[in-house]
Parts: sequence; structure tokens; C-alpha cells
Amino acid sequence: MIIGTRGSALALAQADQVAAMLKQHGFDTERKIIKTSGDSFTDRPLHQIPGVGAFVRELDDRMLDGEIDIAVHSMKDIPTERPDELAIAAVLKRDSPLDVLLTRNGSTLDEMPKGATIGTTSMRRQAQLLRYRPDLVIKDLRGNIDTRRRKVAEGQYDGILLAEAGLQRMGWELDVHRLDPDHFCPSANQGTIVVVTPKDTEAHRAASLLDHPQSNLETKLERIVIGILGGGCLVPIAAFATTEGNGLRIRAEVLSLDGDRYVKVDEVVPLDNCEVGARRLGHLLVDRGGRELVEEAVEKLSGT
Repeated sequence: MIIGTRGSALALAQADQVAAMLKQHGFDTERKIIKTSGDSFTDRPLHQIPGVGAFVRELDDRMLDGEIDIAVHSMKDIPTERPDELAIAAVLKRDSPLDVLLTRNGSTLDEMPKGATIGTTSMRRQAQLLRYRPDLVIKDLRGNIDTRRRKVAEGQYDGILLAEAGLQRMGWELDVHRLDPDHFCPSANQGTIVVVTPKDTEAHRAASLLDHPQSNLETKLERIVIGILGGGCLVPIAAFATTEGNGLRIRAEVLSLDGDRYVKVDEVVPLDNCEVGARRLGHLLVDRGGRELVEEAVEKLSGT
């Protein structure tokens, strides 16, 4: 079976992890690198790249054409609307879902000087940063993790925000400051690797053996919440579900691009009715003005 993946060091590490897990179950694979538009247009923010799912769409197309059997993605990159012919065959056990701050001197966000320059590509992180520290200067940040680290060392940024999971998968132990999810609620599905296959195929059956049920359920609830709000993965939306006792705690929020306005929810929903609870919280965010914030962000990001 052929595993399709992007060519970045992180994407290759994730694909190799899936290949090793499949090998343990007796399945041989080979890797095929697919260059995506999200990798090609590194001179502009992600929201300026045409279409949705800039890191996903090309791999979907190659799979539908029969060129690859399996695709491995960071799950937060997967749009909520998917081709009917493709299945999320497995959600791997979640790594850290949290954001971390990397600076030249190891300082925390509270210790950063007034007017410090922070790099991030994420509109969600930008909005949360500006809400927490309106004095910060936010600059777009593209490139792989090595490139981003170099830009900090060179002084182009005073600090940058990264997903802790990426550092974990690369095996890097850096001096970073972990951000509190109560102030910096992660993007839906952050820290999770997903395996996509065509439905009802040998690849689908093989990949399903890798599924981690708890991570699958938590990420499903996050996707339910953001799916009700709409707007795609680039607008400032966050959702984070964690298992707590006999229930699941769901934190979610929508922010304006400048972080000045936001609506949020934070509740524990019963396990036996958790999908209904997630839909209720999604609609609660809409009722509180979340849809208007999403539409405003989409309009501004599209330049219309």
C-alpha cells in the first residue's frame, strides 16, 4: 500500500509513524511524497492560498485517482466537509494539543517586553495573543520548524508560537513555555494524526486497526462544534474536548481577528449523550454571536 504525504520533516515523521504501526500489524507500505499548494506558496499567509484545505486537497485528489492508498495528515488541517468516497480510517492517540511559546531567552509570555514581535501563521493564535496582550506585534510566520527556529535565533521575531505536538514528534526538547488552554484554547483536533483512505478498501480495513477510540471521540466532538459554526479552519475558532470522569469537558470559542470580541463555552457533557451535547454547545456559540464573528473574519480574510 502506498502512503501519500507532504514532504516536510514533520509530515514525513508522521507518515513513518503510521508505516511502522501498520508494519506491526503485518502490512507493508511504501511512501510517496506529494507537493501541495500549501507548500508551494510560502510567500503569503495561509488564508491567501486559494481554496480550502491547502495541505489536504491534493492528497485527496491523488487518492481519488488511485495514485495513493493512504494519506497521513495533521487532523487540524482536515476540513469538516469531506469527499463522500473517503473515510477517516483512524485517529491516532493524541499527542499534546497545546500551544507553546519559543523565545531566544526562554521567557514566558507574561515576561515579554511591551511591543514584542511574535510570529504565527494561525489566525486563532493571533486573536488569542492580542486578547491576552494587545500591545504585542504579530507577524506572519511560514516555513518548517527548523526555519522558524532560525528566524527566532536571528532576531526576526522575539518569539514564535508552535504546536507542542510537532516538537514531540520530531523528538526535540526545546526550552518552551506551554500556554494555558483556558486562555489559549487549541484549534480543533490539534495534536492529532489522522489516517485517510478510500472507503471499504483493504487500506481502510488495515488503517482502522490503528484507531485510538478516546482520541477519535474527543476530536469528533470538536469537529461537531466547529462544523456548526462554519468558516473553515483558518478563522479564529478553537475547540478542545477532554475526557473527565463520566463526561467530556468541551471548551470552545470564536474570536474577532483582533481578539477584541469573543464568545466562548466551557461545559462538561455526559458521555452517553456527548454528541448531542457538542451540537448544543455549537448552537450556543451561534446564539451568542459566533456566526457573526466567523462571517466577519471570512469577509476580511477574503478581502471582500
